[in-house]
Amino acid sequence: MQAAVIVFPGSNCDRDVAVALARSTGKPPLMVWHRETELPKVDLAVLPGGFSYGDYLRCGAIAARSPVMRAVVARAKAGMAVLGICNGFQILVETGLLPGVLLRNAGLRFVCKDVHLRVETSESPFARGYNAGAIIRLPVAHGDGNYFADHDMLDRLEGEGRVAFRYVTSAGEPSAAANPNGSAHNIAGVYDQRRRVLGMMPHPERLAEEALGGTDGLPMFDGLVEALA
Repeated sequence: MQAAVIVFPGSNCDRDVAVALARSTGKPPLMVWHRETELPKVDLAVLPGGFSYGDYLRCGAIAARSPVMRAVVARAKAGMAVLGICNGFQILVETGLLPGVLLRNAGLRFVCKDVHLRVETSESPFARGYNAGAIIRLPVAHGDGNYFADHDMLDRLEGEGRVAFRYVTSAGEPSAAANPNGSAHNIAGVYDQRRRVLGMMPHPERLAEEALGGTDGLPMFDGLVEALA
């Protein structure tokens, strides 16, 4: 499996996710600069976390209009897998590949801590390494992670099984206390209709080996290799 990491001015998790991908795939991903107009033939494109373009205008809005994103969007529509983490999630909603918006955190503060997530479905290349209903721990670090969509879209996401992860307590219960940003329905990540595009606020790459304090993110990358190889 060959992966690519799209690098924007202000990305700061590009190397973290590259290390996680290399560990699981056995080879380094291609690092693609945002000004490129072509995307190499890859099985997976990752939009990493960070503060692309300094979060000016609106988080992810400028990055979504970078030259390379035209190629990413076209390839995603043709079936390529795309993973957007944190700022990458914000970029994906700005491109229209995923529905909804990411608003300012309900508490109006930057949140940086570990959270518990419930895996809502394993029927996706991104969740193949998990069991549906599993409770995992991953870090979040964002100021604009409050997922919002209108009632009709939220009902559609729930009905079509497109909620990927949900913020929960350690016992697996969604609650206001377990929700770090005020996201509707405690949503931490969503899929497109084919579940080939995933946007999520938590960082699986930051818990992908024991040296980082845990491996709850590793099954995502290992599962992607199994599903896409």
